Amino acid sequence: MIKIIQQRLDSYNPTSPMEEQQATKEIIQELALYALMRADFFKIAAFQGGTSLRVLHGLPRFSEDLDFILKTPNPEFEWSAYLTKLIACFEEYGVKSEALPKGRMDKRIKKAVIKDNSVTNQLNLSFYKGHANQKINIKLEIDVDPPAASGYEYTYLDFPTDHEVCHQDLSSNFALKIHALLCRGFLKGRDWYDFNWYIKQGVSPNLAHLQNALVQFGPWAGQEGLRVDMAWLKVAIQTKIDSIDWADAAADVERFLKPSEVLSLRLWSVRFFSARLNRLA
Repeated sequence: MIKIIQQRLDSYNPTSPMEEQQATKEIIQELALYALMRADFFKIAAFQGGTSLRVLHGLPRFSEDLDFILKTPNPEFEWSAYLTKLIACFEEYGVKSEALPKGRMDKRIKKAVIKDNSVTNQLNLSFYKGHANQKINIKLEIDVDPPAASGYEYTYLDFPTDHEVCHQDLSSNFALKIHALLCRGFLKGRDWYDFNWYIKQGVSPNLAHLQNALVQFGPWAGQEGLRVDMAWLKVAIQTKIDSIDWADAAADVERFLKPSEVLSLRLWSVRFFSARLNRLA
C-alpha cells in the first residue's frame, strides 16, 4: 500500500528539499483525515484552520498542523480512542507511526502529535536523502469549547480513497482567522497571508461567530456588550495593521511558499494591507 503514497508524492513534482518535505507531511495529513473519518471523528468534530484551506480549497501555502473544533462543546473529550484507530488505519497503508496525546488534558485546546519516520524510509525521495531517519511530526489540535454560531459544510476527498470530511464553512473559518490575527500574542505572518487569500476569494466573515470568539478569549474577553459589525471590525483590523513589522511578518510565511509566491511578499506593508482591508465585504 506504500505505493499509493509514493504515487501521491510523485504527483506533487517537488523541486527542492523543502517542497519534498512539505509534500510528505501533507500526505500524512491527508491520510490522517481519512483515518479520522473511519473512526467517526467527523460526527462530533469539524476540520478548520490553514491546513483545511490548503487541502479543501487550494490555498497556495503549506500548513503544519491539523486543527479541529467540536460541533458541541465537551471538556471531557480525549484524543486517545481516535488515535488508536488512526494508527491501525496507518498500518494498513504501510505507515508505522506513533500518535500520542500531548500536554495537559484540561485545557480548552487539546493536542496530540503524530510522529513518523517509516514513510521517509520507504519512499523514493529525490531531495530528502541523508535524512531518511528524521521523524515527520504532525500536530493535531481541537478546540473542545468553541465559540457558538459556526457554519459547517461537507467535502468529498479522494486520497487514499473516497471519503467525506466535515469542516467549517469559509465564512466561519475566516472569522476564527480574524480572531487569531487580532488576539494572538505574537506575530504570525501566516495569519495575514490567509487574510489576504480570503479577501481575494471574496469571503465575508461570519460576524456572529467572530463576536462569540472575541467575547470568549482575548483582549475583549468577558465584554458581553461587544457588538461586532463591519465598521467596528475594520477599525480593529486597521489598528492591528498599523502596528505590525511587515518585514517580520513576511519572513514568517516565506518558508511555506513556492518561489513564485515569495515575490508577492515584497508588497507587504501598511499600505498593501490597508488596501486589502478596504475590499472586505
